[in-house]
This record gives sequence, C-alpha cells and structure tokens, in this order.
Amino acid sequence: MANTEDVYGQLKQVFDPEIPVNIVDLGLIYDVKLDGETCNITMTLTSQACPEAKSIPDVVRRRVNTIEGIGQTEVEVVWEPQWSPQLISPEGRKILGIEDTEGEEG
Repeated sequence: MANTEDVYGQLKQVFDPEIPVNIVDLGLIYDVKLDGETCNITMTLTSQACPEAKSIPDVVRRRVNTIEGIGQTEVEVVWEPQWSPQLISPEGRKILGIEDTEGEEG
C-alpha cells in the first residue's frame, strides 16, 4: 500500500523548469493526503503568472500515479498562503546559493 513517503519521493523528482530545485524543497507542496487509492495534493506555484502553471500539476499527477497502490491523483493549485522564498528548504537554499540566516545567532 502506498504511503505519503512514497508520494514525497516522487514529488522530489518534479522540478520547476526555471529553477534547479525540486518542488518539495521549493516549498510548493502544502499537503498530501491518501484516501484509499486516491492521492490528494494541495500545492502552489511560485507565481500566478508561472508559465508552467498547467504542466507542473500534470507532471505531478503522472509521477504520483506511477506509485503502486495509487489509481488516481487529484492536484489542487491554491494561491493562499502565497508562496515566498522563505518556504524553500535548507537543502533548496544550498542549491540556489541562498544563505539561511533564520535560526542563526548574530
């Protein structure tokens, strides 16, 4: 039976074509829920004007549907809360060369 760890593993293989960081480390995935053979994903994009607004959710569906035990993937793209660079994971920040100053003492 599929689990959310399997789903996140596939989501980490999906990239915004303009940014060399996967969509999980970019902070674009807000929620993953499994309901039987259906996977429900709530995500956002870096902006509403994102040229990949249609293709990224399609790639997400195709990748997640390859997981054994998942028969259907529903992707909901939301704009609230709005994405910001603060949502990028520490690993993503390293790839992008962004210094992580949060949590560091001055």
